[in-house]
Amino acid sequence: MELRPDPTVTDASTATRVLRAQVASLYATNWSSTLADALLAWSLCAFFYWSSRDPMVLVWLGLHTLQLLRYPLVRAYFRDPEAIERSGFWAHRKDRELLLYSATWGVAPWLFMPAHDLPLTALFMLVMLGLSSAGVPSVAPRWRSVLAFVVPMTSGLVTALLWVGTPVHLFMAVCGALYVGATLHFARQQHLLLTESLLMRFEKEGLADQLAQQNLVTQRASDEKTRFFAAASHDLRQPLHAIALFGAVLEKKLAGQTDHAHAARLMRAVHALGTSLDTLLDVSRLDAGVIPAQIQPVALGPAFLALHQNFAALAEEKGLELRVRSTPLWVKTDPALLQRLLANLLDNAIKYTAHGGVLLVARPRGLRVWIDLIDTGIGIAPEHAERVFDEFYQVNNPGRDRTRGLGIGLSIVRRLSSLLDHPVQLQSRHGQGSRFRVELPASLPPPGEQTGVESRAPPPSNIPPPAHLPRRVLLIDDEADIAEAATAFLEAWGVALVAVTDEPGAERALQNARAASQPFEALICDVRLADGADGLDTALRLRERFDAALPLLLVTGETAPERLQRVHDSGVPVLFKPVPPDRLLQALAQLTRR
Repeated sequence: MELRPDPTVTDASTATRVLRAQVASLYATNWSSTLADALLAWSLCAFFYWSSRDPMVLVWLGLHTLQLLRYPLVRAYFRDPEAIERSGFWAHRKDRELLLYSATWGVAPWLFMPAHDLPLTALFMLVMLGLSSAGVPSVAPRWRSVLAFVVPMTSGLVTALLWVGTPVHLFMAVCGALYVGATLHFARQQHLLLTESLLMRFEKEGLADQLAQQNLVTQRASDEKTRFFAAASHDLRQPLHAIALFGAVLEKKLAGQTDHAHAARLMRAVHALGTSLDTLLDVSRLDAGVIPAQIQPVALGPAFLALHQNFAALAEEKGLELRVRSTPLWVKTDPALLQRLLANLLDNAIKYTAHGGVLLVARPRGLRVWIDLIDTGIGIAPEHAERVFDEFYQVNNPGRDRTRGLGIGLSIVRRLSSLLDHPVQLQSRHGQGSRFRVELPASLPPPGEQTGVESRAPPPSNIPPPAHLPRRVLLIDDEADIAEAATAFLEAWGVALVAVTDEPGAERALQNARAASQPFEALICDVRLADGADGLDTALRLRERFDAALPLLLVTGETAPERLQRVHDSGVPVLFKPVPPDRLLQALAQLTRR
C-alpha cells in the first residue's frame, strides 16, 4: 500500500524517494526511543504510586506495558527484504504505532493525575509536555507522524485539566494548549526543513547521475571516434605503404630519365599524405601514453636555429618575415617533444598569416622561461579561443581547404603541453594577430656545455650502403600489394625478401631456410594479420621456435591507443605505415648492426 506523495513535493518519483528516506529515518530511532520511554514511564509511575498509593497508577503501567508489545511488529521493518519498496505500508504501520503510544499517554492524566495536589499536577504537566516536545525530532521527518505522536497525548492532558475546572487548572490548560501549538509550529518548520534538505540531496544526486551519464556518453563518443580513426587510418596506410615502396622503385629506376620528375612528384604527394596520417597517429600515440617525456637540460639556441631552418622557406614562399631571436637560455624539457610543440605553433602561425611576419623569442622570468610566438595573422575571436585546441576545429575554413592542414596541430600542442607540464597561453585580437606563450622551467647548462648558440643543423638522414643491409629477410604481411612492393623495393637494394601471409607460411619458410643453410637475417612482421591474428605474438612465437636471436622489426598501420601501448611495452622496434623507403632501409641496417 503506497501513500499519497508529500504535499511539499510535486514530482512523483522524487516524492517516492523522499517517503523512503522519511520512513527509514523514523525506524532508525526505534530502539533508543523505546528504551527512553520505558524508563520514563516506570520512573513516573514509581514516583506517583509512592506519593499517592493510587491503584490507577498500576493500571496505567499495565496498559503501557501492553502497548510495548507493538515494538516487535515495528522491528519487522528491518527484517523485510522489500522494506524500501514497501515504504508506504511501513509508514502506515508506524503512524498506527505512534497513535497507540500517544493515546496510552493521553489517558494517564484521566487515570491518576492528582488534581488536588497542584505541585504534583504541575510536575505531571511538565513531564507530559516535555515528552511531547522531546519526541518531536524523531518523528519530524513525516508530518502525519508528528500529529499522531503529539496530538493524542497533549489532548488528553489539556482536556483533563479542563475537566477539573478550577481557575488554576483552566489556566494550566490554556498554557498547555499554547505550548502544544508552539510545539506543532516548530515541528512543522523542522519537517519542512528536513523535506527540503532531502529534496536538495536528491536533486544533487540526480544532477550527479545526469553528469555521469553525459560523461559516459561523451566517453563512448570519444572511444568510437578513436576506433573510427584508428580503423580508417589503418585502412588508408596499407595501400599508401605499397604506393610508397612502388614509387621508390620507380624513382630509382627512372633516375636520369625524363620521367624521373613525375616519379619525384609522386613521392612528394605520397609524403604529404603520409604526413597527414602521421599527424593522426601522433594524436593516438599521445592518447595512448606511449610517448614518454625524457626531461633534461636543453639549450634553446640550437632548437630555435633548427626551427628557423625548417620554416624559413615556407615563410618566404608566403612573403612573410620569419624572425627567430637567438638565445643562450636553457630549460628543462624533452628536446624532441618541445621541438614538435613549437613546430606546430610555427606551422599554425604561418598558415594563418597573410601579411607581416612571425616572431619567435624566449625571455627569462625568474625560475621560468617564456617562449613567445607572435604573428600578425587573422587573429582569433574570443568565442573561438578555447575551441582552436580541439581536434579538426579550424577558424574561417568552412570549405576544409587542405592547404591549411587537418586542424589537429593545436590539439597536439595541448596534449604535448599537458605531457610536458608546459602551460600554453593564448592572447589574440581578431584581425590583428595572436601570441602563444609557452612557460617552461629554467635550467642551468650541464658542466662543460657552452651557453652560447651552436650554429649547426641536425644531421641529414642517409640511406645506408647495401653492405650494411641484411641479405635475406622474411616478411609476414597479409596484403599482397605490400608484399610485392616490399619485394621489388628491397631487391633493388640487394636484399632477398621472402613474403608470407600467416604463421604457418612463416614456419615453412623458416624450416626451408634452415634445411638449405640459408637463414634469414631479419624478420619483418605486420602487427595486424588476417583473421584477427596478432603479428607481435606470431613473431615472438616464431623466434622462440626457430631462432631467439633473429632480429625482429614490426611494421604497422595501427593507431588504436590500446594496441600502440601493447607494441610499445614489448620493446620491439616498430615502423608506422606508410614507411618512408629510406627509413625502412635504416631500420634494417640497425637490425643488422645489433
